[in-house]
Amino acid sequence: MSEPHVLPFTTACAADANSQLHKGISTYRLLTGEHPANADIAIDSNLDRHALASILAAATMDGGCLSEKVGLSGVELAVLLEQHFLPTGIRAPEQAAPFKREEDEEIAMLRDLLLKHRSTEGDVGRWLAAMIARRAMEPDHLWEALGLRDRGELSLVMSRHFAPLAASNVNNMRWKRFFYRMLCEDEGLAMCTTPVCNQCNEFNICFGEESGESRMAERRRDLLLQAAAWPAVSSGRASETPGETAVASLSEKASPHL
Repeated sequence: MSEPHVLPFTTACAADANSQLHKGISTYRLLTGEHPANADIAIDSNLDRHALASILAAATMDGGCLSEKVGLSGVELAVLLEQHFLPTGIRAPEQAAPFKREEDEEIAMLRDLLLKHRSTEGDVGRWLAAMIARRAMEPDHLWEALGLRDRGELSLVMSRHFAPLAASNVNNMRWKRFFYRMLCEDEGLAMCTTPVCNQCNEFNICFGEESGESRMAERRRDLLLQAAAWPAVSSGRASETPGETAVASLSEKASPHL
């Protein structure tokens, strides 16, 4: 495939605050045609599409160059969009300079760890290895940085595409912590201060609860609360709240160009 002149994929920051809050959900909707809360992931192909869309949506919320935020080259991202999301009308700008992914040693080590334990063939597993490795650099829980709805979805992705690695996490350690522990073991190093986990003073760091609200759900809640607090303005027509404005203008404000 010749390199398309469609890159970099740069996400424009919305001028409107409500639009910014809703950017992740609007991006997911443009990619899949549905709200992320309604995604049915019972089938493997649906899980894959949901995971890819969630990562892309979460990355757009960060702003900046999308391909860099998800750890893919411009060509890889173009192929991903074409193969999985073209029917939704998502397109890349036709005029943009090619973006070359710069290799980060830490990201590369984590990506290679995931690739080493791949359990599926094809592009999706390879893309996910790169995307998970890049998003692991973000400060949130990994499932949050990936835009997923909960930790269970990340475990499903791991079990499907990186089954040997998932099977090794027998104690349900936090995924980021587990990845780095595996990297240390591969290098013959010891990350842990004690040989027995329940005797370690960092037990809660490794095994603490990873519950919480997904990034997109949190922003949807904030938007609804903001709309509810907005005083209705009496006029000759129905009053309009910020929430109504944002929801009504999603299709107008959300660019079809990632």
